[in-house]
Amino acid sequence: MNASPALPTMVDMFWFALAVDLTAITVLSYVLYFRRHGRRDLVLAYVALNVGIFAVVSMLTQQEVGLAVGFGLFGVLSILRLRSDLISQGEIGYYFVAIALGLVNAVAAPAPWLMLGLNALLLGSLYAAGHPKLLARTQRRIMTLDVVHEDPTALRQDLERRLRGRVRHVDVTEVDYVRDLMVVDVRFQEPRPTEVPGRPTGRRQAATGPWGGR
Repeated sequence: MNASPALPTMVDMFWFALAVDLTAITVLSYVLYFRRHGRRDLVLAYVALNVGIFAVVSMLTQQEVGLAVGFGLFGVLSILRLRSDLISQGEIGYYFVAIALGLVNAVAAPAPWLMLGLNALLLGSLYAAGHPKLLARTQRRIMTLDVVHEDPTALRQDLERRLRGRVRHVDVTEVDYVRDLMVVDVRFQEPRPTEVPGRPTGRRQAATGPWGGR
C-alpha cells in the first residue's frame, strides 16, 4: 500500500501563516512606509499592532466565536486610532492595512493560496495608491491669510497668486475680523516646470543657442 501524503497540521499552518504575516508587515512598514515617510515611531506601531492582531486572532480562531471577536477587535482598534490627531489620513491607510494583514493571515491560514492572494492584493493596492508619482502635483496647505476675503473669487485668485498654482478646492476654517485674518484649507495643483512664469523652456534655449543666434 502506498502511504498517503501527510496533510499539514495546525502547527504547520500556523508557522507558515506567521512567516507570511511577518514578511508582509516588513514590506508594508519598512519598504512601503518608512522609505516614503520616515517616521520610526509608526514603523514600530504598525509592526506591534500587526503581530498582536495575528497572535490574538490565531488564538481566538480555535474557539467558536473567534471570527466574530476578531472582526470586533478590528472595529474597536480602528475607532481608537481614528480618535488620535497624531497621524495623517495617509498614515491611517497604512494603519488599516497593518490590521487587515494580521487578521487575514490569522483567519485564512487553512487556505494558503487565498491568504497569499489577499496579502498581494492589500500590499499591491497600497503601493499603487501611495506611489509618489500618482497625483504628485496635487498638494494641500493650511494657510493663514493677513486679509479677509468676502468674495470667493477674490479668495481663489489671491491663493493662486501666492501658491503659483491652480486652486482645486478651498475651505475657510476660521475668520477673525478683529485681527483681519482668515485660515483656509486649500488643495491646489502645482504647475509643471515649463508652466512657471519667467522660466525658459529647454526647447527655446536649444533654438536660440548660447549666444542668442539661430
